[in-house]
Amino acid sequence: MSGRTSRRPVSLTLRTATLFALVAALVVSGTGGYLFSAMRQEMTLRSDLQVTGRVEYFRHLLGQRFPLARLTANNGLFENMLGNEQDVLIFQIPGQKPLINVNPARVALPPIAPTPPEQAQTLAAVRGGETAQGVPLRAASAMVRLEDGSLLQISAAHVMANEQKMLARYLWRIVAAVAVAFLLIALLGYGVMRRGLKPLWRMAAQASQIAPNTLSTRLSEQGAPKELQQLTRSFNAMLDRLNEGYQRLTQFSADLAHEIRTPVGALMGQCQVALYQPRSVEEYETLLSNNMDELERISRMVENILFLARAGEAQSALNYSRLDVALELRRVADYFEGLAEERGIALSCEGEGALEADAMLFQRALSNLVANAVRYADENSLIVLRAERRADAWWVQVINQGKPIAPAQLEKLFDRFYRADPARSAGNHASGLGLSIVRAIMTLHGGEVRAECIGRAPVANILFSLRFPIAQ
Repeated sequence: MSGRTSRRPVSLTLRTATLFALVAALVVSGTGGYLFSAMRQEMTLRSDLQVTGRVEYFRHLLGQRFPLARLTANNGLFENMLGNEQDVLIFQIPGQKPLINVNPARVALPPIAPTPPEQAQTLAAVRGGETAQGVPLRAASAMVRLEDGSLLQISAAHVMANEQKMLARYLWRIVAAVAVAFLLIALLGYGVMRRGLKPLWRMAAQASQIAPNTLSTRLSEQGAPKELQQLTRSFNAMLDRLNEGYQRLTQFSADLAHEIRTPVGALMGQCQVALYQPRSVEEYETLLSNNMDELERISRMVENILFLARAGEAQSALNYSRLDVALELRRVADYFEGLAEERGIALSCEGEGALEADAMLFQRALSNLVANAVRYADENSLIVLRAERRADAWWVQVINQGKPIAPAQLEKLFDRFYRADPARSAGNHASGLGLSIVRAIMTLHGGEVRAECIGRAPVANILFSLRFPIAQ
């Protein structure tokens, strides 16, 4: 057992709601920060306007020949005028003691060059500083020429104590708003996500009910949001593939059990009979030879059933090549020539050209059709192997003369283990899988196989056609 403790996975709903709340908190924080900065700039601008306005007011007043003595007669008047117990107003002739010095908090003004008398006072002349307690202040200074021709420096400063307190309260409100927004949006987001994920939970509940014996069940797209419909379709497509594979496996098991049970039982019976009493060497050799033939037939049957079971998975593994049709027909005909001669059957090949297909599977499909034709054709008849191109496909046909096949039987010829004439199939060691393999091969190629019976009793032409589509 590993010493490392496994971490419990975080809920998607909780994680999404938390991330959404974080994003919302960042947005609110950014908005609050922007508003805080804008408010601070606005307060600074108002302070600048206030100090420049004071300087410009007294500058204009004294410039209009207003007696300086009347202004300096009562300092208390200026203190009441300023209103703020920390604001500063200083009238001073350069090099002399200040005539008016309203500075109750003894604030040290930052170094500032006064605006010349002939130059208008602007906001650009305002300078910033701090008090000893760290409170920001804004200061401005200007020179004015008195009626006697002397110069007077007017300096004013505004200590932003009230603004600082207001900004601090505003900042705390922003922090509180961010916290409340985070919690509120997290809770609302969690609820919304739980409601939004209900279709996914329903899908999970439906999927949990699917078992090997209910692979035909499909997830419903009804009521599912658009984002989950594609997932539902993909999941259902996966179930289709799983069901197809499971059905092939089930069919393989059933076919194998059904077809092997009888020959295995026969082999066991023969062996039991042989062991019941002593036998001669010749009898044992005959028994072993017969058993070997039967085992070879069983082996071929298992291989054929396994091929059919794997056929649906082999489509991507097809090795297409350009085949010489005439050569392929002749090769298969030559292979069955000896077997056909035993029944007096002749083989004829017609057609030429190039066909795109898997060479091995093409030969197997054609060989199965020819083997079937040789097995069931009338003696001393003709089997024709024909290939021709029509429009968008190649048609490869095997035609033989034989006993007519009813239309109802034609539809079943390609079913596994189906035999149209059980009496004729009893002694020819046929497994009943040859035509099923042909159909599987044609399905892999995207084509089809057809069976037709042309004519009536006692003799008809049995026509098997393979259609190989031509790639565009």
